[in-house]
Amino acid sequence: MSQNELFKIVGIKEPEKSISKPCKAKKSFPVLSVVILSVLCLLCLFAGLISTKDPSHLDLLNYNKAPNSEFLFGTDTLGRDIFSCIWYGGRISIFIGFLATAISTFIAIVYGCISGMAPKWLDSILMRLTEILLSIPELLLIIFIQAILGPANVLSISLVIGLTSWCGISKVVRTEVRQLREAEYVMASRSMGGGFFHLMRCHLAPNFVSSIMFMVVMNIRGAIVAESTLSFMGMGLPLDIISWGSMLSLAEKALMTKSWWIVLIPGAFLVCLLMCVTNIGNYLRKSVNRSESYL
Repeated sequence: MSQNELFKIVGIKEPEKSISKPCKAKKSFPVLSVVILSVLCLLCLFAGLISTKDPSHLDLLNYNKAPNSEFLFGTDTLGRDIFSCIWYGGRISIFIGFLATAISTFIAIVYGCISGMAPKWLDSILMRLTEILLSIPELLLIIFIQAILGPANVLSISLVIGLTSWCGISKVVRTEVRQLREAEYVMASRSMGGGFFHLMRCHLAPNFVSSIMFMVVMNIRGAIVAESTLSFMGMGLPLDIISWGSMLSLAEKALMTKSWWIVLIPGAFLVCLLMCVTNIGNYLRKSVNRSESYL
């Protein structure tokens, strides 16, 4: 007599076989953030095609004009067309964000790889130095270095921000390299005469780049915020170099004259850009954590 027939005679219900179904993690790709960010970058890139006025022209007969049919976003206290300044200024702000992030990422990868491949005593010294730099407020360090370099321009402020925002990424790179340096393919490459930069480019970086990608994206946001903060404080880009930060530096005069559009419109574009970058960075962070949990 089979087991199924015995269950029927006794009156016991046959136990159901539990089938374990693989759990599929839902991936909510930030489509809206990517679309908005792409549109903003494209409009800033082709600012010359959509701008209605010369952004550097000071129309003193039409200063502090509210948004109207001629000046779509109004004019600032210097008589500049805000609509045109938005797109040209966004080009500068986004360029500073990407250039500063490229500088900080390169320094972080090289420094982290050196620390990860170094002996224990040297690794300890390099990490203590990194922790000391992390304990100093980044904005204070940017102001100090920029004061040494002199008047700010696009390249100098990008360099300063890049030189002060690499420490967090370098610690992650160092941790990943400490785990990868004992791998067989890394040891085989070293035994065959592979140099440091060959190991970093061909064997180490491809394995830890996904772990730092979300930090790189968030560094773009941090660089744009740093430039805007410095310009708002009057220590960043001068007024003749149009950026969203330098446009917001006129906020005090705008509030005194109740010209809300001078502050609100550049601020809205800046917040929209930062929210999109933050959303994309959070998605990359969750994707990395999800992939690590599957391992």
